[in-house]
Amino acid sequence: MSVVVRFAPSPTGLLHVGNIRAALFNWLFARRHDGKFILRLDDTDRARSKPEFETAIERDLGWLGLTWDIKERQSDRLATYDTARDALIASGRLYPCYETPEELEFKRRRLLAQGRPPVYDRAALKLDYAARRTLEGEGRRPHWRFKLAPEQVRWADLVRGAQHVDEASQSDPVLVRADGSYLYSFTSVVDDIALGITHVVRGEDHVTNTGAQIQMFEALDGPVPVFAHLPLLVDAGGGGLSKRTGSLSVGELRERGIEPLAICALLARLGTADPVEPVTSLDALVATVDFARVGRAAARFSEEELVHLSARTLHAMPYAAVRERLPDDLGEAFWLAVRGNLTTLSDTTIWADVVRGPITPRIEEPAFLSDAAKALPSEPWTDATWKAWTSALSAASGRKGRALFHPLRLALTAQDNGPEMARLLPLIGRAKARARLEGEAA
Repeated sequence: MSVVVRFAPSPTGLLHVGNIRAALFNWLFARRHDGKFILRLDDTDRARSKPEFETAIERDLGWLGLTWDIKERQSDRLATYDTARDALIASGRLYPCYETPEELEFKRRRLLAQGRPPVYDRAALKLDYAARRTLEGEGRRPHWRFKLAPEQVRWADLVRGAQHVDEASQSDPVLVRADGSYLYSFTSVVDDIALGITHVVRGEDHVTNTGAQIQMFEALDGPVPVFAHLPLLVDAGGGGLSKRTGSLSVGELRERGIEPLAICALLARLGTADPVEPVTSLDALVATVDFARVGRAAARFSEEELVHLSARTLHAMPYAAVRERLPDDLGEAFWLAVRGNLTTLSDTTIWADVVRGPITPRIEEPAFLSDAAKALPSEPWTDATWKAWTSALSAASGRKGRALFHPLRLALTAQDNGPEMARLLPLIGRAKARARLEGEAA
């Protein structure tokens, strides 16, 4: 079977880490099986869907490397939904209801007060043609419910294993609002059939919808896809992330300098049997994606872990992978010298300034630094120059350890810590090094 999956965000807000985890698993699964990844914008919420959010979704997915094979918009598919609606009405599976929101709320509260589940009583099915005409004459417009078959719906979930829902205990879901607009649960099924979706990969908050949607697939004579429901993300303390989606939006993480590969690596491995570690490309994640290795427990997401993983990702990144992104490209030798000391890529500007100058040196023990300047070897310099020079200085001054190295680092870089001086010194060059050791800005 050729795998076809979809990521179906609503363009009503920004993507956050929870959305991206679902998108990522869909994309990885499709790529592993040489399948198709469809981006479907569920934009039937006319009031809240915005073009700027659609643009942001596409930008964020592209930045993460999650490119799509096909793009669809639900707003372009309204005729398809109309046809499916009419088919369900003709088969008796979709029926009109006339209760107002206030009447439905009253029914719900009464059932709860009686200690009974708030399941819709199907009173609308008892209305004859004349009663419906009377209600419509009063100005009421019907909403439409899908008539559930009172049965146990079972499926084999790729993450959760054998699942079942007793639809006899569920309310018939509303598929069409009184204003004629469609709800997600309906349009999603219609699109999954039309687009040939073979696997539905989504968060476990949709598990309760699955039984009803399986019945919709069957009522519309469509093949039922395979389902995989991923555990939801929680924060380090076990709480939900819903109140923090702004700070954890993809755009915010990008602005903070978090590496896209780190986001993907963390979200792909959280809650699985695989270790969280840096990767140099998405191919490494494609090779290991396996729903059987995803645990049932909620996956704990830590911003601190993400920041740390992002830095480790930079430390392992080859020059070819980062060259076009460097704000100051001083060559491969520079990148290999500084990458191990970066937290974000923008930190390279600190060391670009050190290498190019001018900087104002920080002078400790000027007499020692003057002697060090006079002892500078002739160029050309290599990675071995630092050791040869400092060994000679140690022999002449008796200095060792911090007493030897720290004054030199402060003068040459104006920083307390940083990359190995053996790699930096040849990049700085003899002229700038001598001037800085003598206290001059260079």
